[in-house]
Amino acid sequence: MRMKGPRLQIPWHLLADWQVEAWLDTSVQFGLSNEVARQRLVTFGDNRISEAKAPSAIRLFILQFKDFMVLVLLIAAALSCLIGDAKDSITILVILFLNAFLGFVQEYRAAKAVESLHTLSTPFTKIRRTIGILSISSYDLVPGDVVFLESGNIVPADIRLTEATRLFINESILTGESVSVSKSPEGSFSRATSIGDRRNMVFKGTVVASGRGQGIVVATGENTELGEIAEMTDMQVTHVSPLQHRLNRFGGLLSLWVLAICILVLWLGLAEGKSLGLMLMTAISLAVAAIPEALPAIATIALALGAVHMARRKALVKRLHAVEALGSVTCICTDKTGTLTENRMSAEQFVLGDQLTQAPDWSLQPEFRRALALNNDAVFGASATIQGEAMETALLRSTHLDATELQTLKEQYPRIDELPFDSERMRMTTIHRDGGGCLSITKGAPEVLLPRCTRVNGNVLTSRMREDILNQAKSMASDGMRVICFSQNTYDCNTLHANNVESDLSLLGMVGLIDPPRPESALAIERCKTAGITPIMITGDHPETARAIGSKLGITRVDGRVMTGAEMDVLDEREFQKAVSSVYVFARVSPAQKRRIITALQSRGELVAMTGDGVNDAPALKSADIGIAMGMNGTDVAREAASMILLDNNFATIVAAIEEGRRVYDNIRKFIRYALTCNTAEMICLLLAPILGLPLPLFPIQILWINLITDGIPGIALAFEPAEEGLMASPPRAPSQGLLGNGMWQKIGIYGLLMAGASLSVQAYSYWHGIENWQTMLFVVLSLSQLAHIMALRSERTTIFKHGFFSNPMLLTSVLGTFFLQLCAIYLPWFNEILDTHPLNVEELSICLAVASCMFFIVEFEKIIWSSMNGSGNKKGDS
Repeated sequence: MRMKGPRLQIPWHLLADWQVEAWLDTSVQFGLSNEVARQRLVTFGDNRISEAKAPSAIRLFILQFKDFMVLVLLIAAALSCLIGDAKDSITILVILFLNAFLGFVQEYRAAKAVESLHTLSTPFTKIRRTIGILSISSYDLVPGDVVFLESGNIVPADIRLTEATRLFINESILTGESVSVSKSPEGSFSRATSIGDRRNMVFKGTVVASGRGQGIVVATGENTELGEIAEMTDMQVTHVSPLQHRLNRFGGLLSLWVLAICILVLWLGLAEGKSLGLMLMTAISLAVAAIPEALPAIATIALALGAVHMARRKALVKRLHAVEALGSVTCICTDKTGTLTENRMSAEQFVLGDQLTQAPDWSLQPEFRRALALNNDAVFGASATIQGEAMETALLRSTHLDATELQTLKEQYPRIDELPFDSERMRMTTIHRDGGGCLSITKGAPEVLLPRCTRVNGNVLTSRMREDILNQAKSMASDGMRVICFSQNTYDCNTLHANNVESDLSLLGMVGLIDPPRPESALAIERCKTAGITPIMITGDHPETARAIGSKLGITRVDGRVMTGAEMDVLDEREFQKAVSSVYVFARVSPAQKRRIITALQSRGELVAMTGDGVNDAPALKSADIGIAMGMNGTDVAREAASMILLDNNFATIVAAIEEGRRVYDNIRKFIRYALTCNTAEMICLLLAPILGLPLPLFPIQILWINLITDGIPGIALAFEPAEEGLMASPPRAPSQGLLGNGMWQKIGIYGLLMAGASLSVQAYSYWHGIENWQTMLFVVLSLSQLAHIMALRSERTTIFKHGFFSNPMLLTSVLGTFFLQLCAIYLPWFNEILDTHPLNVEELSICLAVASCMFFIVEFEKIIWSSMNGSGNKKGDS
């Protein structure tokens, strides 16, 4: 376990701000220097709570021998040694170690792939240091750092607050109390004050429900309150994907069938007069060969590598089961701003009072200009560039203020309070000192704000005027603009109250912002439709804006129907479930309504992926089959609730991730088909040979050799198989479809029988014609036909000549390497003695190669027949 840094046993909640600064030798105004922070990181350790350690490489290798089948083989090796067959005993042990090594390599690669994903998903925190405001890895926080907190953040460390604006923290992880707690730097406390009552402290792992704050880090990592609890409980949880559960269950059932077959083989051999020792070894070897022990490991590798590939394409998968589930997605519920659009806004139109213009004269509208600048968190950064959220940077840019003018304005009207934006209220208010009084500036959706306005340009705002302005907002929205309304009011600061600050407002005007669709979004939408996936846009924007963007991207259908949150509220569940099947654009929707949409779609049998970025999106992200958080501007809570994070907030990335998910699942199914077909062929050979009057076709060592070289090396390479042509031209895989569904078990049986038939035919021909090397010939045909089979099944429906021989160089290399090993097995004297093989002459080897290659051509011929029957070779049937 990582050593803990020193824990500062100081009652931080009892100290004044200056005392906290003095104890930690820091400054709220400037923060720490990077040099001091680096020294403290060495002293206190990184800011993380120790998790269950992955086993070391040596331990991982040793764990390969705990498998039941391996233990059975060890017993077989001991029995072989006892009956005097030391050669077989040593060979079994060598093969066991080779198998263990392959298993170790598989699991080690999977562990490293998952570890790289954890590195990519490192959380970041906004802090102040002497060089300025930075965003650093939360793991690098140290005591004394000055941290900024915003709604949706997960608190990264134990922090003593120095500032708080309507800050509410959900501390249920520590206290069990689900109600959010109000926090403030001020308060009177005692040493005995419980954690839940320390209102000037926030603790690692808790959630910022609303508001914002600033404070000094007083404890990190295992020295935090959460770290102390984790140390006491020392709980370790292992997550297994649904696919791995199904594979484990499948393996259990398969083991029972194989056990029955092995008993039958044992009985047949004894009935034929074979020795008990030989038949026991044969039955045990057959059991090991028949059960694809590598299946769960290869599935994990395929999932982990798929997740790494997705991360390279800007989709970070947090949970491996998401890779598998992506292949079944039937609906994608996506936000509009920044996902379908560029999130690069510009102010295109203004309504000043009730007059429309594209180039306002700010000298005639100083109050409106002031409102755009003050109710705004965008700031000027280096080189006079504006930094902040896309909408707010566009609004500030439209004022044409420079950094000095903005700073002068903020000093003249300092912000003293605010009512943060809330997706339920759909508005935000900032309160500023204005001489001896107070000025409030409110911005929000026109239909929400206009009913709260009573004046415009010093005149009474009549119902007719309000209706005209709303129509103007609707017209702007129909052109694809996002419309923001601004208003203000002045107060006696003594009478200011949260209940009256957003009423009796004076309308200043509206701004129409354009956020153009991403160029790649329309193509991604079209790919979704082709793949049988329904794209659904859910946005908080005006319905006309949603309709305009939806129409441009091809989301809306012919009727152009858009359903609003208000319309949803008047429908009961039955009516809504019916309506949701024909609505593809939802507007003015709250987070709670997002969850209702998800639930309604799922009740209709859809498998739903959903995007979200806010605190209130977390329930819907958890409810969705695949929750997708926005990585660029999403909250910590949303990222924590999601199973996938979009690093570029791009809808096209979701579609690329779905394609990757389908590819991964396809490759896992291909390995299952390959392994079970080969194993079926081996079992049929051992079962039918005595029935046909032929001698036992293979020795136990030969069965183990085939299992080693054909399952292990080429099987792993299947995980790297690229996506098939037409992969996104078929409907999603049904979530209920089994691993052997869609006709795969029939193919396993048919091709296993063909492979066994080819091998037994060579045995019968060579044995009845007196060829001494008949067993070696069968040994070669059975192993090489498996290699021919794996080359052909790389694509389910496309011929290898179209799919490309060289499109998976790892598989091609592994097949050539396995072929070389098989030649060594029949031509090197050392292998001849161990495996009981004999060198084949040119004619015998030619017969083996010709018969084995038939498997390749039979599978390819089946694809050609299928293509001609379906009219295209680009479709894919086994998704």
